[in-house]
Amino acid sequence: MSATPTPTPSTDWLRLDQQICFSLNAASRAFGGLYRGILKDLGLTYPQYLVMLVLWEHGGLPVKKLGEHLRLDSGTLSPLLKRLEAAGLVRRERSARDERSVEVHLTEEGTALRERALEVPRRIAAATSFDVDEIRALRARLDELTVALDAAAEADAEAGA
Repeated sequence: MSATPTPTPSTDWLRLDQQICFSLNAASRAFGGLYRGILKDLGLTYPQYLVMLVLWEHGGLPVKKLGEHLRLDSGTLSPLLKRLEAAGLVRRERSARDERSVEVHLTEEGTALRERALEVPRRIAAATSFDVDEIRALRARLDELTVALDAAAEADAEAGA
C-alpha cells in the first residue's frame, strides 16, 4: 500500500478539482445522461438496463443473487423488478425449492429485447472516444479501486465497532 501524498504549498487537497470522488461522480452523471437518451428507445432506465444485463448473462436468478451482482439491496431492487414485470420483460415467482426465495426470469419479450440492446455498448464506447484496450484498462483500474474502497470501508466499520 502506498503512502498518502503530502500536500505541497502549491496543492490544496481540499480543492474540488483535487477530489477523485468528484471526478468519478461527474463521469457517472455524464454516463447517466448519455444512457438515458440511448435507453429511451428500449423503454428502460439505466438501473433497469443493469438488471436486464445480469439476466441476459446468467438467466433466471433469485432476487438475492441478482442483488449481489448489482450491489443492490432488495429494497432498491424490488421496485425495479416490479416495473420490469409490469412492462412484460421479467416475471417473478416463488422458488419451488425455497418458498422464502423469489426468482426472476426473463419473459420472451425480455429475451427478445437483448437483440435491440446490442447497439447500446457500441454507442457508449464510441461516445468515450477510447479504444477497446483503453476501455478494458480503465475498467480494470476501476475494479481495483472498488476492491480497495470496499476493503477500506470494511476496515473502518470494524475499527468503529
